[in-house]
Amino acid sequence: MSPIGPFAPRGSDAAPDIAPGQIPGLPGAPVRTPVRSGEAAVGPGLWPAILGRLATRQLWIELYGLPGYGLTLGGGKVTAFASTPRDFRPHDPAPGKGFLVGRFILAGASMEVEPPADPWNRPSPTRPFAVELHAFNWLPALMAQGDRGAREALRLTLGWVDAFARWSPFAWGPDILPRRVINLACAARRMGAVATEAERLKLADSLARQTRQLLRPPGGLATKAERLTAAAIGGCVLAGSPGQGLRRRALAALPAALKTTVLPDGGHASRSPQAGLELLLDLLTLDDALSQLSEPTPDPVSDAIARLTRGLRLLTLPDGRLASFQGGGPSSAARVAAARAHDEAVEDAAPTGVVAGLSRVAGALLTVVADVAGPAHGAWGATACAQPLALEVLCGKDRLFTGSGWTPAATDRQALRLTPAHSTLTLGERSLNEPLGGWKGELLGPRLVGPPIHVTHDQRAGDGAVWLEMEHDGWTEAFGLTHQRRLYLDQRLDELRAEERLFPTPGRREVVRPIASPYAIRFQLEPGVQASLARDKRSILLRGGSGRGWWFRTDGPDLAVEPSVHIDAGLTRRSLQIVVRGSARTDAETKVRWKLSPAGASGEAG
Repeated sequence: MSPIGPFAPRGSDAAPDIAPGQIPGLPGAPVRTPVRSGEAAVGPGLWPAILGRLATRQLWIELYGLPGYGLTLGGGKVTAFASTPRDFRPHDPAPGKGFLVGRFILAGASMEVEPPADPWNRPSPTRPFAVELHAFNWLPALMAQGDRGAREALRLTLGWVDAFARWSPFAWGPDILPRRVINLACAARRMGAVATEAERLKLADSLARQTRQLLRPPGGLATKAERLTAAAIGGCVLAGSPGQGLRRRALAALPAALKTTVLPDGGHASRSPQAGLELLLDLLTLDDALSQLSEPTPDPVSDAIARLTRGLRLLTLPDGRLASFQGGGPSSAARVAAARAHDEAVEDAAPTGVVAGLSRVAGALLTVVADVAGPAHGAWGATACAQPLALEVLCGKDRLFTGSGWTPAATDRQALRLTPAHSTLTLGERSLNEPLGGWKGELLGPRLVGPPIHVTHDQRAGDGAVWLEMEHDGWTEAFGLTHQRRLYLDQRLDELRAEERLFPTPGRREVVRPIASPYAIRFQLEPGVQASLARDKRSILLRGGSGRGWWFRTDGPDLAVEPSVHIDAGLTRRSLQIVVRGSARTDAETKVRWKLSPAGASGEAG
């Protein structure tokens, strides 16, 4: 029985797939294949991880797949549930009505299952659908349908237990199991209230077994804090000594995992703002579960909540959503507000600062977030993006410049992790790093591989303005050039002025390089933003959802508005991009200036 079937065809309104060798929005443009599987993709530092995983992965699969392995997940008998943790995530109850009648719409795909049948003995239309299904992300909406919903949730849950009681690499995998345990833990007590004695015992036993599995290898460093948080929540829900034992084991290991995962400035080690948001929501659920048991929240957990909250404060933009970088989408304003509901700090009208390598500067209307650090590497690089110096710009609440919006939910859109897919500069239509593919990617995950990218930045403020200067050496190896991006935000005029500078890297190695290379400075536009190229071919009028107009002007040689794509909640949408093109010499300096300023009442250029 396989939980994943062939991928379903996309609807007619979806953007076309991005084929290998193409840049988003530039059909046919040459670029290196976005997912690499050859030996060149593997540096010396990657082989120890590959060999280590090869030595242990099959061992765990063989061990956990043994017929008697399930017996090792048993423990003391659990007869009751001790708490009902609050899931702080807002959930739309509307889809629950469809779940009641067997209509599952998850991750943009659908499945019809007429009760009393269930979705467990049939292939899923897409892998993202299967992930959502087996993570039980449908459970909160179904539980919102009252007792009828709770009974149907119980039936589907026990059906899953019958079909997947034995460990399997997908359904019991470290990316799915924590989410399912938390969803079940938050709903278990209510499901138990409509269950028979035998059903309640079966439900409790299954939750205990899954929680015990969370405390066992493998899992990996990048998800360890999430797994231990889920295990602690499961331990809070299970009554008696079994629950207490699981809770203590998880809480004993959690501080070290949080120290590694949560940065001192409140960012997530993956550098994804969305990953930090999701971990914060889980920790708030754990804090609530412990308070229901009248147990104190360990100081390291409270400290992590405080740090993540501070980071979230800076990474929440004026539209109420998150900055969208490094594999993290913008999430939703409701989700962000739910994670910040406990935050009593007085917010600065125009906060500035740096969190997880994301620098924020702001004026009265303009808000700019820039990526001023290299992408995460190693195990943390599985969701990283090769997009140094990338920008997001909001004008009021209108998000104008953004990135591709790629998140791990869009597993089939790995090309959107490449350099051309965010608002930054590329040379030779190349990407600086690329996701690992082939059997190595299957083994280690699609972590980002390639030469290290060193980024430096300097931020200053004074006299009604903010300066942000940043540069990276990612183009040195191929072209001998350094990219510098200088931003000047005039807070009084609400005007952003910028200079892109390419110059020979000091101390570069003398090797044969092309004398010139084409460059492209891209500004990915949020879906729905209107862009009109002026007659002078040097200006573009932009309008977001509010209707307010903004002029983009440049002295670059060639300016165009071109089609692009954007990931929104895991689905691909059509969008536009501004592209400034030219040619840069590799033995001299190249400068391109651009400016973003408010349009007049008539919407015409001044």
